[in-house]
Amino acid sequence: MISHELALQAAKEAFSATVGRAVQDTLNVHGSDPNNRYTVKPAASSTHAGLKIGTYWPGNDRHGLPRHHSTLLILDQEIGRIAAVLEVGAANAYRTAAADALAVDLLARPDASTLAVFGTGHQAGYDVRAVARVRPIGLVLAVGRDPDRTRAFADALTRDGIPARPAAPEEAASSADTIITATTSTTADPALFDSEWVRPGTHVSAMGADAPGKRELPAELVARAQLFCDATSQSRRIGELQHAPADAHVTQLGDVLTGRAPGRRSPQDITLFDSSGIGLQDLYLGLALLDRLDTAP
Repeated sequence: MISHELALQAAKEAFSATVGRAVQDTLNVHGSDPNNRYTVKPAASSTHAGLKIGTYWPGNDRHGLPRHHSTLLILDQEIGRIAAVLEVGAANAYRTAAADALAVDLLARPDASTLAVFGTGHQAGYDVRAVARVRPIGLVLAVGRDPDRTRAFADALTRDGIPARPAAPEEAASSADTIITATTSTTADPALFDSEWVRPGTHVSAMGADAPGKRELPAELVARAQLFCDATSQSRRIGELQHAPADAHVTQLGDVLTGRAPGRRSPQDITLFDSSGIGLQDLYLGLALLDRLDTAP
């Protein structure tokens, strides 16, 4: 039922809906064990409202379960009660990848063909496969901390027809036309790569920062790039752009998508999209999934 194509179309509708609308911010909460955390992402369109609860339980590895899971609640607009409950753990990976792929489609150079991905986890694989649908990716350079896991990640992409191999951070960042970051880095960690390694004309989609204190990119890169995001207030509060200069100009991707703001200014500019994750994406994808259920034979 879920697919990259469905998720990308839902993302386009969601980002279009951010134009002229105050996007509701994410609430970050931790469980009884502070290592466990969950987010609440509310959203409302002109016809529907709901919220997604996304959980991150790092200890799930010992249970053989994914660390991440998501549940979407859609409210009945007549009486305010729950109209639908969707288990969207798998769909959430497509949804997150769709935002990064949409940014690549709108901001990366048309001929971008070498993709560097920092992170080799569950989400990184979905991101690479989504980006490969909007650009002619001829090589993926995978950067991870565990050599065996990185090799397995690259081999899985290659079996899917996306040539990939492990690479060191400097080689990956300096060779890429497009960079995806999908890690759990914090401000206590060094940046994933040096700013000077990034070539003019590169596009970066960063999705790992989704809470105060999280950070993937070097400050110098954020300072010299054209900055884009899903929702400015949220990106400034919990996304990668919480570390951007206070006077930096930030453009919401929905404004680029709908033609209200320009995207890339020149082939030599570095563009940077910060995906902090907005509830409108979850709402529109959930509605698309329900519509597909209703029309299924």
